[in-house]
Amino acid sequence: MAKRLLLISNSTNYGEEYLDYTKNEISSFLGREVSEVLFIPYAGVSISWDDYTTKVENVFLKLGYEVKPIHRAENPIEAIDNAQAIVVGGGNTFNLVDVMHKLGLMDVIRKKVGTGTPYIGWSAGSNVACPSLKTTNDMPIVQPASFETLGLVDFQINPHYTDSNIPNHNGETREQRIREFLIANPEALVIGLKEGTMLRIDKGDIRYIGSKTIKLFRKDEPTLEFDKNAALDFLK
Repeated sequence: MAKRLLLISNSTNYGEEYLDYTKNEISSFLGREVSEVLFIPYAGVSISWDDYTTKVENVFLKLGYEVKPIHRAENPIEAIDNAQAIVVGGGNTFNLVDVMHKLGLMDVIRKKVGTGTPYIGWSAGSNVACPSLKTTNDMPIVQPASFETLGLVDFQINPHYTDSNIPNHNGETREQRIREFLIANPEALVIGLKEGTMLRIDKGDIRYIGSKTIKLFRKDEPTLEFDKNAALDFLK
């Protein structure tokens, strides 16, 4: 069975409530066959995992889905095996990956999603769906056992992608940092996922959702830009 993924750039658009712009897509993606989701809050650092769960519950319960946090499970691996859907929240990608490796969750989630179990991630949760965390924007506050992540897709995502260049700031732009990554990782393909956008991969179909464009980066090739009407089958 083909994988089912909803990969979201960010949780909150400016001036909106938490996850507000994602609600219709989450409901459409999960449908009525799912009644509960397993929530993985390990990217939370400045917020406790309990408080993070409550924040997510406030959204998902209104959509009709019970939230079961993995950190309260007696056996996290068993919780993944029994999950109807897996939801991975944003925060610090290094912290998320560190905990996932320590608990031995990478292979378990990879196999579970490979059977068709829906996977939703935003920000760090989208980043870990990629082969590596290397295109995260986060500071490495901890050192994971490996930069390897779930590899649910073959490409890399840079969440919160922006073309903005802060006046009088001499640091690299986001595109320059991605180009550096591609020099060191020349076989990679990177998607710049702007805020307010997401990718839905559903039984062989891949669709871009959002009013902005997404950007595609390959080493030594011009940057390509796509809108929601573009065919993205080459990303499968």
